Amino acid sequence: MKILFQFVLILFLISCKTSASSEKVIKTFLLMNENGMEMKVTNFGGRVMELKVKNKEGNLTDVVQGFNHPEDYFIFGNSYFGAAIGRYANRIAQASFSIGDFTYQLKPNNGSNFLHGGEKGFHNVIWKIVEKDQSRIVLKHISKDGEEGFPGNLTVIMTYELTENDEFKITYTADTDQATPVNLSHHSFFNLNGFESNQIENHEFVIYASNFTPVDSMMIPSGEIQSVEGTVFDFRSPKSILPAINNPDLQLRYAQGFDHNWVLDKNDDLEGISRAASAYSPETGIRMEVWTNQPGIQFYTGNFLNGNFKGKNGVSFQKRSSFCFEPQAFPNAVNQSKFQNVILQPRETYINEIIYDFSIQ
Repeated sequence: MKILFQFVLILFLISCKTSASSEKVIKTFLLMNENGMEMKVTNFGGRVMELKVKNKEGNLTDVVQGFNHPEDYFIFGNSYFGAAIGRYANRIAQASFSIGDFTYQLKPNNGSNFLHGGEKGFHNVIWKIVEKDQSRIVLKHISKDGEEGFPGNLTVIMTYELTENDEFKITYTADTDQATPVNLSHHSFFNLNGFESNQIENHEFVIYASNFTPVDSMMIPSGEIQSVEGTVFDFRSPKSILPAINNPDLQLRYAQGFDHNWVLDKNDDLEGISRAASAYSPETGIRMEVWTNQPGIQFYTGNFLNGNFKGKNGVSFQKRSSFCFEPQAFPNAVNQSKFQNVILQPRETYINEIIYDFSIQ
């Protein structure tokens, strides 16, 4: 069934490139700020295909893995590279949830669970282009009632902007006509050495979180909020993923590395946006700080990349050749009463702000 879906989607993508309807045409755009920062983005899944920032030598470095053409993302590789993620980022246990007395059944796509919006999630839709200028693009998607099993018509506006402070800023707003879970995120695979490097072991990471949410063998949080103190999950001071990632800790064995949600130490010092995490490459001098208004951040270390496909410039992306910082609500929060509420009600507006802030150190 999955093979059939892939074949149909490929035919659909090919037809969309020549479609007469402007809302269904796959396009790519180049955004630039006044400092020379560049981003190539496609309306297919809202994917960031290139993100070029200046290194310590003053030269542009493309710091995201990806592919040369929009359709390549589905044909050759991980379909989440650089993509917008929704309606629900991360996992929903047993692909089901309840609102009131009614239980909604989704289509599992991660064992028995539901991951990153399903096969027809936001990463696999063609977003409508609302507005575009030199440094900013606004995209829109209406997720219809029943799409992937979710209730309600959900209207999402997504803005990508390169600011004059060398920030890649993402703003999501959403509203619905029925109560529905909403948890959006962004899924770029970063390597601050440059996407061709294929190693992140020299990176220094910080996650501003005193706690994380441990998972079971199916990567579903237990509901416990656990302190990072004295564990391999303590990134409150700058450190590499080595040697921690090779620790026999059961949590790392479940994920084959880091692929967990950290509970952010929120201080709300910038209109609800707080610093969540940072990464630094001494090789290029590039530092990236992540700011968000979301309660958690998923740190993923490319554990399931396997080098079996070729990306930009023919580079095969190997295991742990990149990392993801995905600000979001907690995984499976829709089924976990101990976590925050993720049900958006009619007449409410969902607002999600994410900033990837680049500088030279």
